[in-house]
Amino acid sequence: MITLPLQPTNSRAIHSRRSFLEHAAGGIGGVALAALLNEAPAKDALNPLAPKSGHHAAKAKAVIQIFCSGALSHVDTWDYKPELLRRTGKPFDPDGKMQFFASKPGNCQGSWWPFKQFGQSGRWMSDLLPRLAGEVDEMAFIHSMKSKSALHGPAMFMANSGFVLPGFPSMGSWVTYGLGSECENLPAFVVLPDPRGLPPGGAINWGAGFLPAVHQGTTIQSSGQTPIADLFPSSEYPDLRGEREIQSRMFLQQLNRAHAAARPENSELEARISAYELAARLQLSAPETTDLSGETAATKKLYNIDDEDIGPFGRQCLLARRLVQRGVRFVQIFCGAENTVAKKVRPNWDSHEDVVRDHGYWGAVLDGGAAALLADLRSHGLLESTLVICTSEFGRQPAAQGSGKGRDHNPDAFTVWMAGGGVKGGCAYGSTDELGSKAVEHPTYCYDIHATALHLLGLDHERLTYYNNGVQRRLTDVHGHVIREILA
Repeated sequence: MITLPLQPTNSRAIHSRRSFLEHAAGGIGGVALAALLNEAPAKDALNPLAPKSGHHAAKAKAVIQIFCSGALSHVDTWDYKPELLRRTGKPFDPDGKMQFFASKPGNCQGSWWPFKQFGQSGRWMSDLLPRLAGEVDEMAFIHSMKSKSALHGPAMFMANSGFVLPGFPSMGSWVTYGLGSECENLPAFVVLPDPRGLPPGGAINWGAGFLPAVHQGTTIQSSGQTPIADLFPSSEYPDLRGEREIQSRMFLQQLNRAHAAARPENSELEARISAYELAARLQLSAPETTDLSGETAATKKLYNIDDEDIGPFGRQCLLARRLVQRGVRFVQIFCGAENTVAKKVRPNWDSHEDVVRDHGYWGAVLDGGAAALLADLRSHGLLESTLVICTSEFGRQPAAQGSGKGRDHNPDAFTVWMAGGGVKGGCAYGSTDELGSKAVEHPTYCYDIHATALHLLGLDHERLTYYNNGVQRRLTDVHGHVIREILA
């Protein structure tokens, strides 16, 4: 019951029944409007992966990053150095004062594979990568890359997060934080590890750091029958399937929500709840996405998925196409693993002993899968909206490692290439010295790659920030510029 205030006897009453209803209706409308205005942020809080608008018009909607872990040799693949070939066999360090990461420099060593010009652009590429050579007119090469570390782990952290120390958000996490996802039934950020194992540094490479935990990458196995570990209840517990599973999940949801409501500052709780909800949807979507039986025989042949050596990476690349086709925002593919026993060669690109053996193997793997991916994206009309990035944590030296046939680590020079989503194909940016030892023209770091990728996605790398420990953090830290020379 509402009691109106008494009016003085010498004043005219202003609260007639009609005026009261008019005022009350306005007040109720205001309350309703406030509730509606508060509802949108509440929904966003419950769905941090809801699609968001960027800072400007985007050229790309999704990213596929191919990471060649172990350090691919740029002078044997993308960076043509005829002077190095001419000096093969001559001392790289005549004074004997230099020290590489793990060895004294040996003699200069040109590429073991001849280089040729390809495409209308006439870009140089080695015979190690014959199929990718046919795609040079789609690719923009950044030949002047540098890293701040010669150690695999820290250099990989830097390439992924912009920092050599672990614990900072990865690029995929920043992208999903800034843009959300266009797919409700699959993770926004998917990682496809090499079937042989995890890369140097492990899962930290796709961690969310101080960003809300929901933005960390979700690993999906590209081989085998179980794409995501523990997605389905074990066969040992048949009572947890069917209706019993649904009831158990609903009860668990109630407990989790009550627990999270008392701890609103803990993003990991909300991320865990979102993960459980997504897991329920993934029980339907993940098997369908990873099931390649519906692909044509021509597509399977394109990716060589039945080949014992090339097939696993080809399957990763095909799965990446299927993921972006279904709205996944960021897919990271690892070509090479660490701490695994390989049957024939080193388990990644870290060719200290024998470049011909190791790069000969991994070159065929990368060449088959990456070339197929570009062609397949193009045939599906996805290449224009998908940014493809191929990188490594650093390069390798232009001299032999000691007296052997390997190459040591080289953080002062390597190559990254991009294709698709707003990139001008058939071009190059920056250069190394005449031997491929150091970046000399337009030295470029991961900050610039990140800034360029974010720009193509419609995000300003200086405005994409998150407040943490008194600092407005960003993917590019205090560095980075957009490489406009490679933009279409």
